[in-house]
Amino acid sequence: MFTGIVECTGIIEACDASGKAAKLRVASDKFDVKDVKLGDSIAVSGVCLTVVHFGAGFLEFDVSPETLNVVTGLTLGDVVNLERAMTLSSLIGGHLVSGHVDGIGEVVAVDEVDGNWKTTVKVPTTLNRYLVKKGSITLNGVSLTVNHDEEDVVVLNLVPHTISMTNLKLIKAGVCVNIEVDMLARYTEKLLTSAERI
Repeated sequence: MFTGIVECTGIIEACDASGKAAKLRVASDKFDVKDVKLGDSIAVSGVCLTVVHFGAGFLEFDVSPETLNVVTGLTLGDVVNLERAMTLSSLIGGHLVSGHVDGIGEVVAVDEVDGNWKTTVKVPTTLNRYLVKKGSITLNGVSLTVNHDEEDVVVLNLVPHTISMTNLKLIKAGVCVNIEVDMLARYTEKLLTSAERI
C-alpha cells in the first residue's frame, strides 16, 4: 500500500527480457536503500514491484508478463517515480494507492498557468465511472486531485513541487501514463453491485 507521494525519481538502466517477463534495474542516487530489505514493495511509476536485489544507488525487480501487458514507462532509459510502501505510522499525504495499475491514459494537453500545469488526460472509457470532481487519481504513482471530468477526459493541476519531484515534469501531449483510480470507488461499486443481487 502506498500514498502516492513520490520520494524521488530513478532511471531504468537495464530491462532484461526473459520470455515475456523481465528483470528491471532502477538506478537512483537519491533513493536511500539503507532500510530496504529483500521482498520489500516499491512503487515504480505507480507499479507495485518486489525488490529482489539492491545495493548503493540501485534496485532490482522481477516484472511479470501481466504487469508488462498493462503498464507503460518501464523501458530502458525511462525516468520513473519511486515510493516505498507505507507503514501503519506513515502520514497519508496523498490517498490510499495499491500500486495496481488500472489502465493507461494519454496526455492530451499541458498548459502552464501561473507556474502550475493544467494537464488534460484521456482515460480509458472503462475507468471514467470511478472519476469524480475533487476525487483522487494516480498518474505514474503520483496522487492527484481531479479538477474536472468528462466522458473520457480528466483535467488535473500539477503544482511546482510535483513537477520538480516527479517524472511528470517530462509529460507533454501524446505521452502515455499509468492510471490507478481511487480504490475506495472500486470497492464501493463492488459492494453496491453485490447488494443488488441479494
